[in-house]
This record gives sequence, C-alpha cells and structure tokens, in this order.
Amino acid sequence: MFDYGIEGYRPVWSSGLGGVVRDHAPRLRGLVGRTLTRVWLVWDPADDTWFADCPVVLDFAGERVEIQHRKFDDLSVTWNTIDPGAPVRWPGFGLEWRAEPLPGLRALRGLPLTGVDLLEWAGGDVADGNVDVSFVLGPGRVTVFNALDENGLAFGPPDARQRCHVLRRGPSHGGGAG
Repeated sequence: MFDYGIEGYRPVWSSGLGGVVRDHAPRLRGLVGRTLTRVWLVWDPADDTWFADCPVVLDFAGERVEIQHRKFDDLSVTWNTIDPGAPVRWPGFGLEWRAEPLPGLRALRGLPLTGVDLLEWAGGDVADGNVDVSFVLGPGRVTVFNALDENGLAFGPPDARQRCHVLRRGPSHGGGAG
C-alpha cells in the first residue's frame, strides 16, 4: 500500500456517496462544535508550492481528520494517523509539512466548525458521483475536493453542479447549504 511518503499513513479508500456516508458520517458529524486549530499541507519548498498529491490534515482541537483523493472517485478519510512533525519522504522531492500556507486557510484558523457537508459531483461527465468533504466554519468554508488524482481546496460555496448532502449543522450556523 502506498503511504504517500508519510510514515504510519494508511489510506482507507471509499467511493460514492453511500460508501463515504457509511464509513465516515458519524465521526465527521462529531467534529461540529470543535475549533479548527490547524490545517497542514505538504509543501515543496524548492518551488514554494503546495504538493497536492499528499493528504490534507485538518486539526479540530486535537482530533485530526486526514483527507486524500485519487483517481476520479476514490476518497480516503483517516483519523489521527499523520504526525505533521515527521518528515515526508517522496523520492526526488524535499517535501515538508506547513501549517496554513495559503491565505484562505489562515482566515479560517480559530473558527468553530458549524457544519459538515458531502458534495457529490453531478456535472454530467466522467467525475459524476465523486464526493468532496466540505467544512463550514462561521461565515467561511473550506472544501477538500478531487482535483483529478490529487487534492484541491475551495473556499466558496459549492459549485452549482454539486449536490450538497448536509451531514450536520450546528446551532450557530446561519442556515442554507453554504
């Protein structure tokens, strides 16, 4: 099993909305109310860019959720297995973990999680059925999406071609799907 150069990381793949809900909905729901304390990305310092082939790690006050996409529809959600203080060993690259290296992530740090959505792609193309995980934090949102065999991040409302499946909304959420 490929570990993405991260010691101890063992992705567990799900695909399709039913599989993701079955495997991860209860624990994702349980994050609501917790504060986003850190988001870790693997960074390539030589290019000063995000290395999107590795998992995104979101730390909600000590409960870390690790999200990884591959292919068109594989999603791995794991919990508390990655140590962002440990080295990333990817042949040919000098990679490292960085906390909130992107401005959109820094703006969300310290906010309480008020909702969790699963966004299912319905764009009429080969990616139909792909599932992304979206975290609502106060007035903001971060979605870890499938960028065709790697991760992507989005900070706005869901795309019109995505079906929003609300897993949970906390009492401080202003309503609506985002």
